[in-house]
Amino acid sequence: MLATVVSYSKMALPIRGNVKYLLQFIQKSRSPKRLFCAGQCADGKEPPGGRVFSGIQPTGVPHLGNYLGALESWVSLQNQYPSVLYSIVDLHAITQPQDQALLRVNILDMAASLLACGINPETSILFQQSQVSEHAELSWILGCLTSMPRLRHLPQWKMKSKQRNEGSVGLYTYPVLQAADILLYKSTHVPVGEDQVQHLELAQDLARIFNNTYGDFFPEPRALLSSTRKVKSLRDPSSKMSKSDPQKMATVNLTDSPDDIVLKIRRSVTDFTSEVTFDPEVRPGVSNLVLIHAAVAGCTVEEAVAWAKGLDTGKYKQLVADAVVQRLTPIKEEIERLRGDRGHLERLLAHGAQRARELAAPVLKEVRHRVGFC
Repeated sequence: MLATVVSYSKMALPIRGNVKYLLQFIQKSRSPKRLFCAGQCADGKEPPGGRVFSGIQPTGVPHLGNYLGALESWVSLQNQYPSVLYSIVDLHAITQPQDQALLRVNILDMAASLLACGINPETSILFQQSQVSEHAELSWILGCLTSMPRLRHLPQWKMKSKQRNEGSVGLYTYPVLQAADILLYKSTHVPVGEDQVQHLELAQDLARIFNNTYGDFFPEPRALLSSTRKVKSLRDPSSKMSKSDPQKMATVNLTDSPDDIVLKIRRSVTDFTSEVTFDPEVRPGVSNLVLIHAAVAGCTVEEAVAWAKGLDTGKYKQLVADAVVQRLTPIKEEIERLRGDRGHLERLLAHGAQRARELAAPVLKEVRHRVGFC
Protein backbone atom coordinates (compact mmCIF):
# COMPACT_ATOMS: atom_id res chain seq x y z
CA MET A 1 0.00 0.00 0.00
CA LEU A 2 1.37 3.08 0.07
CA ALA A 3 2.67 5.29 0.06
CA THR A 4 3.12 5.45 3.54
CA VAL A 5 1.60 4.61 0.37
CA VAL A 6 1.86 3.27 1.66
CA SER A 7 2.41 1.36 -0.29
CA TYR A 8 1.32 -3.97 -0.49
CA SER A 9 8.23 -15.75 0.18
CA LYS A 10 6.71 -18.01 2.00
CA MET A 11 3.31 -19.58 1.85
CA ALA A 12 0.42 -18.47 4.04
CA LEU A 13 -0.69 -21.74 5.58
CA PRO A 14 -4.20 -22.39 6.87
CA ILE A 15 -4.49 -23.46 10.47
CA ARG A 16 -6.40 -26.56 9.50
CA GLY A 17 -6.07 -29.28 6.84
CA ASN A 18 -3.28 -31.32 5.38
CA VAL A 19 -0.24 -29.05 5.18
CA LYS A 20 1.68 -31.36 2.84
CA TYR A 21 -1.20 -31.43 0.36
CA LEU A 22 -1.58 -27.66 0.59
CA LEU A 23 2.09 -27.06 -0.15
CA GLN A 24 1.82 -29.31 -3.20
CA PHE A 25 -1.23 -27.38 -4.39
CA ILE A 26 0.43 -24.00 -4.00
CA GLN A 27 3.48 -25.19 -5.89
CA LYS A 28 1.31 -26.36 -8.79
CA SER A 29 -0.80 -23.20 -8.83
CA ARG A 30 2.24 -20.99 -9.31
CA SER A 31 2.22 -21.94 -12.99
CA PRO A 32 2.92 -18.93 -15.25
CA LYS A 33 0.11 -20.17 -17.53
CA ARG A 34 -2.52 -19.27 -14.93
CA LEU A 35 -4.99 -16.76 -16.38
CA PHE A 36 -6.01 -13.64 -14.52
CA CYS A 37 -9.19 -11.63 -14.87
CA ALA A 38 -10.07 -8.25 -13.46
CA GLY A 39 -12.81 -5.74 -13.06
CA GLN A 40 -16.19 -6.27 -11.50
CA CYS A 41 -19.67 -6.55 -12.93
CA ALA A 42 -22.83 -6.22 -10.88
CA ASP A 43 -23.07 -10.02 -10.72
CA GLY A 44 -19.64 -10.38 -9.12
CA LYS A 45 -17.87 -11.60 -12.26
CA GLU A 46 -14.75 -9.94 -13.62
CA PRO A 47 -14.96 -8.20 -17.00
CA PRO A 48 -11.83 -8.28 -19.19
CA GLY A 49 -9.18 -5.58 -19.13
CA GLY A 50 -7.73 -5.67 -15.65
CA ARG A 51 -8.40 -3.95 -12.34
CA VAL A 52 -5.94 -1.92 -10.32
CA PHE A 53 -6.21 -1.40 -6.57
CA SER A 54 -3.89 0.48 -4.24
CA GLY A 55 -4.14 2.28 -0.94
CA ILE A 56 -2.36 5.03 0.94
CA GLN A 57 -2.46 5.84 4.63
CA PRO A 58 -3.93 9.22 5.64
CA THR A 59 -0.74 10.88 6.86
CA GLY A 60 -1.86 14.30 5.67
CA VAL A 61 -0.19 15.94 2.70
CA PRO A 62 2.27 13.58 0.93
CA HIS A 63 5.93 14.38 0.39
CA LEU A 64 8.05 14.45 -2.76
CA GLY A 65 9.06 10.81 -2.35
CA ASN A 66 5.41 9.71 -2.20
CA TYR A 67 4.63 11.70 -5.31
CA LEU A 68 7.53 10.51 -7.44
CA GLY A 69 7.55 6.95 -6.11
CA ALA A 70 3.82 6.18 -6.20
CA LEU A 71 1.32 8.91 -7.00
CA GLU A 72 2.71 9.76 -10.43
CA SER A 73 2.29 6.16 -11.50
CA TRP A 74 -1.20 6.07 -9.95
CA VAL A 75 -2.19 8.92 -12.25
CA SER A 76 -0.82 7.20 -15.36
CA LEU A 77 -2.50 3.89 -14.47
CA GLN A 78 -5.89 5.58 -14.79
CA ASN A 79 -5.37 5.67 -18.55
CA GLN A 80 -4.01 2.14 -18.83
CA TYR A 81 -6.70 0.07 -17.09
CA PRO A 82 -10.50 0.20 -17.40
CA SER A 83 -11.08 -0.16 -13.66
CA VAL A 84 -8.99 1.58 -10.99
CA LEU A 85 -9.61 1.98 -7.26
CA TYR A 86 -7.57 4.07 -4.84
CA SER A 87 -8.34 3.90 -1.15
CA ILE A 88 -7.38 6.11 1.77
CA VAL A 89 -6.72 3.27 4.20
CA ASP A 90 -7.68 4.70 7.57
CA LEU A 91 -8.21 1.24 9.11
CA HIS A 92 -4.50 0.62 8.55
CA ALA A 93 -3.66 4.00 10.07
CA ILE A 94 -5.02 3.10 13.51
CA THR A 95 -2.53 0.27 13.94
CA GLN A 96 -0.51 3.16 15.37
CA PRO A 97 -1.92 5.61 17.97
CA GLN A 98 -3.82 8.46 16.32
CA ASP A 99 -5.25 11.77 17.45
CA GLN A 100 -8.90 11.53 16.40
CA ALA A 101 -9.28 15.15 15.27
CA LEU A 102 -6.00 15.08 13.37
CA LEU A 103 -6.92 11.80 11.68
CA ARG A 104 -10.12 13.37 10.30
CA VAL A 105 -8.14 16.31 8.96
CA ASN A 106 -5.48 14.04 7.48
CA ILE A 107 -8.05 11.95 5.61
CA LEU A 108 -9.40 15.02 3.83
CA ASP A 109 -5.91 16.44 3.27
CA MET A 110 -4.90 13.18 1.61
CA ALA A 111 -8.01 13.28 -0.57
CA ALA A 112 -7.19 16.85 -1.61
CA SER A 113 -3.59 15.85 -2.34
CA LEU A 114 -4.56 12.88 -4.50
CA LEU A 115 -6.94 15.02 -6.52
CA ALA A 116 -4.34 17.75 -6.91
CA CYS A 117 -1.77 15.23 -8.13
CA GLY A 118 -4.13 14.14 -10.89
CA ILE A 119 -6.37 11.37 -9.56
CA ASN A 120 -9.64 11.75 -11.45
CA PRO A 121 -12.69 10.69 -9.38
CA GLU A 122 -14.65 10.16 -12.58
CA THR A 123 -12.06 7.79 -14.03
CA SER A 124 -11.03 6.14 -10.75
CA ILE A 125 -12.91 5.22 -7.60
CA LEU A 126 -11.42 7.22 -4.73
CA PHE A 127 -12.79 6.27 -1.32
CA GLN A 128 -12.19 6.00 2.41
CA GLN A 129 -11.54 2.40 3.44
CA SER A 130 -13.48 2.41 6.72
CA GLN A 131 -16.66 3.46 4.93
CA VAL A 132 -16.81 0.10 3.12
CA SER A 133 -17.38 -2.46 5.88
CA GLU A 134 -16.82 -5.40 3.54
CA HIS A 135 -13.05 -4.85 3.94
CA ALA A 136 -13.17 -5.77 7.63
CA GLU A 137 -15.43 -8.82 7.16
CA LEU A 138 -13.32 -10.31 4.37
CA SER A 139 -10.22 -9.66 6.45
CA TRP A 140 -11.64 -11.81 9.25
CA ILE A 141 -12.44 -14.65 6.87
CA LEU A 142 -8.97 -14.55 5.31
CA GLY A 143 -7.42 -14.30 8.76
CA CYS A 144 -8.92 -17.68 9.56
CA LEU A 145 -6.93 -19.09 6.63
CA THR A 146 -3.62 -17.56 7.70
CA SER A 147 -1.10 -19.04 10.11
CA MET A 148 0.56 -16.97 12.83
CA PRO A 149 4.11 -17.95 11.77
CA ARG A 150 3.37 -16.60 8.28
CA LEU A 151 2.57 -13.17 9.68
CA ARG A 152 5.35 -13.24 12.24
CA HIS A 153 7.99 -13.40 9.55
CA LEU A 154 6.78 -10.45 7.51
CA PRO A 155 9.44 -7.69 7.63
CA GLN A 156 7.23 -4.76 8.64
CA TRP A 157 5.94 -6.58 11.74
CA LYS A 158 9.52 -7.18 12.83
CA MET A 159 10.48 -3.56 12.26
CA LYS A 160 7.45 -1.81 13.74
CA SER A 161 7.03 -4.12 16.74
CA LYS A 162 10.67 -3.49 17.67
CA GLN A 163 10.11 0.25 17.43
CA ARG A 164 7.21 0.02 19.90
CA ASN A 165 8.63 -2.92 21.91
CA GLU A 166 5.26 -4.65 21.70
CA GLY A 167 2.97 -4.29 18.69
CA SER A 168 -0.82 -4.48 18.71
CA VAL A 169 -2.91 -7.33 17.32
CA GLY A 170 -3.99 -4.92 14.57
CA LEU A 171 -0.37 -4.28 13.58
CA TYR A 172 0.27 -8.02 13.54
CA THR A 173 -2.70 -8.85 11.32
CA TYR A 174 -2.81 -5.78 9.08
CA PRO A 175 -1.20 -7.65 6.14
CA VAL A 176 -4.34 -9.82 6.12
CA LEU A 177 -6.47 -6.69 5.92
CA GLN A 178 -4.21 -5.52 3.12
CA ALA A 179 -4.87 -8.78 1.29
CA ALA A 180 -8.61 -8.32 1.86
CA ASP A 181 -8.42 -4.80 0.42
CA ILE A 182 -6.99 -6.24 -2.79
CA LEU A 183 -9.05 -9.41 -3.14
CA LEU A 184 -12.37 -7.76 -2.25
CA TYR A 185 -12.41 -6.14 -5.70
CA LYS A 186 -10.88 -9.11 -7.52
CA SER A 187 -7.96 -6.86 -8.35
CA THR A 188 -5.46 -8.20 -10.86
CA HIS A 189 -2.74 -5.55 -10.56
CA VAL A 190 -1.39 -3.72 -7.51
CA PRO A 191 1.20 -0.93 -7.71
CA VAL A 192 3.62 -1.57 -4.84
CA GLY A 193 7.04 -0.59 -3.62
CA GLU A 194 9.75 -3.18 -3.19
CA ASP A 195 9.16 -3.20 0.59
CA GLN A 196 5.53 -4.28 0.03
CA VAL A 197 6.14 -7.20 -2.31
CA GLN A 198 5.99 -9.80 0.48
CA HIS A 199 2.61 -8.47 1.58
CA LEU A 200 1.31 -8.82 -1.98
CA GLU A 201 2.63 -12.38 -1.99
CA LEU A 202 0.47 -13.00 1.07
CA ALA A 203 -2.57 -11.81 -0.93
CA GLN A 204 -1.59 -14.16 -3.76
CA ASP A 205 -1.20 -17.08 -1.37
CA LEU A 206 -4.52 -16.36 0.32
CA ALA A 207 -6.25 -16.24 -3.06
CA ARG A 208 -4.86 -19.70 -3.84
CA ILE A 209 -5.76 -21.08 -0.42
CA PHE A 210 -9.32 -19.73 -0.61
CA ASN A 211 -9.74 -21.09 -4.13
CA ASN A 212 -8.43 -24.49 -3.09
CA THR A 213 -10.71 -24.61 -0.06
CA TYR A 214 -13.92 -23.13 -1.47
CA GLY A 215 -13.58 -23.33 -5.26
CA ASP A 216 -11.93 -21.08 -7.82
CA PHE A 217 -13.01 -17.50 -7.22
CA PHE A 218 -10.24 -14.96 -6.64
CA PRO A 219 -7.67 -14.00 -9.30
CA GLU A 220 -4.08 -13.79 -8.09
CA PRO A 221 -3.02 -10.14 -8.20
CA ARG A 222 0.23 -9.16 -9.88
CA ALA A 223 2.68 -6.52 -8.71
CA LEU A 224 3.22 -3.32 -10.66
CA LEU A 225 6.63 -2.15 -9.50
CA SER A 226 7.46 1.52 -9.96
CA SER A 227 10.36 2.28 -12.28
CA THR A 228 11.31 5.29 -10.14
CA ARG A 229 13.95 4.63 -7.51
CA LYS A 230 13.13 5.60 -3.95
CA VAL A 231 13.77 9.24 -3.11
CA LYS A 232 16.16 9.46 -0.19
CA SER A 233 16.26 11.78 2.79
CA LEU A 234 17.97 15.09 2.03
CA ARG A 235 19.83 14.85 5.35
CA ASP A 236 20.63 11.14 5.38
CA PRO A 237 20.76 9.65 1.86
CA SER A 238 21.08 6.15 3.32
CA SER A 239 17.40 6.35 4.37
CA LYS A 240 14.31 6.97 2.29
CA MET A 241 12.49 10.29 2.50
CA SER A 242 9.88 10.06 5.26
CA LYS A 243 7.18 12.26 6.73
CA SER A 244 8.09 11.01 10.21
CA ASP A 245 11.74 12.06 9.89
CA PRO A 246 12.58 14.20 12.95
CA GLN A 247 14.82 16.37 10.78
CA LYS A 248 12.45 18.80 9.10
CA MET A 249 15.04 19.69 6.47
CA ALA A 250 15.12 16.08 5.29
CA THR A 251 11.72 16.00 3.59
CA VAL A 252 10.12 18.12 0.87
CA ASN A 253 6.35 18.24 1.31
CA LEU A 254 4.00 18.94 -1.59
CA THR A 255 2.74 22.10 0.13
CA ASP A 256 6.17 23.53 0.97
CA SER A 257 6.70 27.09 -0.20
CA PRO A 258 9.25 27.74 -2.97
CA ASP A 259 11.58 29.30 -0.41
CA ASP A 260 11.35 26.25 1.84
CA ILE A 261 12.06 23.90 -1.08
CA VAL A 262 15.10 25.91 -2.14
CA LEU A 263 16.42 26.00 1.44
CA LYS A 264 15.96 22.26 2.00
CA ILE A 265 17.68 21.29 -1.24
CA ARG A 266 20.46 23.84 -0.73
CA ARG A 267 21.20 22.27 2.67
CA SER A 268 20.97 18.70 1.44
CA VAL A 269 23.89 16.43 2.31
CA THR A 270 26.31 15.83 -0.55
CA ASP A 271 30.11 15.48 -0.39
CA PHE A 272 33.34 17.37 -1.06
CA THR A 273 33.57 16.61 -4.79
CA SER A 274 32.28 19.53 -6.84
CA GLU A 275 31.53 17.65 -10.09
CA VAL A 276 28.05 16.19 -10.49
CA THR A 277 28.09 12.45 -11.15
CA PHE A 278 25.69 9.57 -10.57
CA ASP A 279 27.02 6.83 -8.31
CA PRO A 280 24.55 5.85 -5.58
CA GLU A 281 27.06 3.66 -3.75
CA VAL A 282 29.95 6.12 -3.64
CA ARG A 283 28.05 9.43 -3.81
CA PRO A 284 24.55 8.80 -2.40
CA GLY A 285 23.73 12.44 -1.64
CA VAL A 286 24.53 13.84 -5.07
CA SER A 287 22.98 10.79 -6.75
CA ASN A 288 19.75 11.41 -4.83
CA LEU A 289 19.62 14.95 -6.23
CA VAL A 290 20.22 13.60 -9.73
CA LEU A 291 17.33 11.13 -9.30
CA ILE A 292 15.03 13.90 -8.07
CA HIS A 293 16.07 16.16 -10.94
CA ALA A 294 15.49 13.44 -13.54
CA ALA A 295 12.10 12.53 -12.09
CA VAL A 296 10.67 16.06 -11.86
CA ALA A 297 12.15 17.11 -15.23
CA GLY A 298 10.92 13.97 -16.99
CA CYS A 299 14.34 12.98 -18.29
CA THR A 300 16.81 10.14 -17.80
CA VAL A 301 19.55 10.11 -15.19
CA GLU A 302 22.10 10.43 -17.99
CA GLU A 303 20.37 13.53 -19.35
CA ALA A 304 20.23 15.08 -15.88
CA VAL A 305 23.97 14.53 -15.43
CA ALA A 306 24.60 16.05 -18.87
CA TRP A 307 22.61 19.15 -17.91
CA ALA A 308 24.78 19.48 -14.82
CA LYS A 309 28.01 19.51 -16.83
CA GLY A 310 30.13 22.50 -15.85
CA LEU A 311 28.16 23.10 -12.62
CA ASP A 312 29.50 22.46 -9.16
CA THR A 313 27.19 20.82 -6.62
CA GLY A 314 26.20 24.17 -5.13
CA LYS A 315 24.91 25.51 -8.46
CA TYR A 316 23.40 22.14 -9.32
CA LYS A 317 21.36 22.24 -6.11
CA GLN A 318 19.79 25.49 -7.31
CA LEU A 319 18.98 23.89 -10.66
CA VAL A 320 17.32 20.95 -8.92
CA ALA A 321 15.42 23.24 -6.55
CA ASP A 322 14.08 25.31 -9.44
CA ALA A 323 12.90 22.16 -11.22
CA VAL A 324 11.16 20.88 -8.07
CA VAL A 325 9.48 24.24 -7.45
CA GLN A 326 8.23 24.38 -11.03
CA ARG A 327 6.80 20.86 -10.75
CA LEU A 328 5.18 21.22 -7.32
CA THR A 329 3.79 24.76 -7.43
CA PRO A 330 0.60 23.88 -9.40
CA ILE A 331 0.01 20.90 -7.11
CA LYS A 332 0.50 23.04 -3.99
CA GLU A 333 -1.96 25.65 -5.25
CA GLU A 334 -4.59 23.02 -6.09
CA ILE A 335 -4.24 21.35 -2.68
CA GLU A 336 -4.81 24.68 -0.96
CA ARG A 337 -7.85 25.37 -3.13
CA LEU A 338 -9.40 21.98 -2.41
CA ARG A 339 -8.69 22.27 1.31
CA GLY A 340 -10.90 25.33 1.33
CA ASP A 341 -14.01 23.24 0.58
CA ARG A 342 -14.11 20.34 3.04
CA GLY A 343 -17.73 19.65 2.19
CA HIS A 344 -16.81 18.95 -1.41
CA LEU A 345 -14.11 16.50 -0.32
CA GLU A 346 -16.50 14.72 2.05
CA ARG A 347 -19.15 14.37 -0.66
CA LEU A 348 -16.59 13.09 -3.14
CA LEU A 349 -15.34 10.42 -0.72
CA ALA A 350 -18.91 9.42 0.15
CA HIS A 351 -19.72 8.97 -3.54
CA GLY A 352 -16.53 6.95 -4.01
CA ALA A 353 -17.46 4.72 -1.07
CA GLN A 354 -20.89 4.10 -2.59
CA ARG A 355 -19.30 3.05 -5.89
CA ALA A 356 -16.79 0.83 -4.06
CA ARG A 357 -19.58 -0.88 -2.07
CA GLU A 358 -21.42 -1.64 -5.30
CA LEU A 359 -18.35 -3.62 -6.39
CA ALA A 360 -17.53 -5.15 -3.02
CA ALA A 361 -21.00 -6.32 -1.96
CA PRO A 362 -21.52 -9.06 -4.59
CA VAL A 363 -18.01 -10.39 -4.01
CA LEU A 364 -18.51 -10.66 -0.26
CA LYS A 365 -21.97 -12.15 -0.78
CA GLU A 366 -20.44 -14.97 -2.81
CA VAL A 367 -17.62 -15.41 -0.27
CA ARG A 368 -20.16 -15.72 2.55
CA HIS A 369 -22.09 -18.30 0.54
CA ARG A 370 -18.99 -20.37 -0.23
CA VAL A 371 -17.80 -20.27 3.39
CA GLY A 372 -21.23 -21.50 4.51
CA PHE A 373 -22.68 -18.43 6.23
CA CYS A 374 -25.72 -18.34 3.96
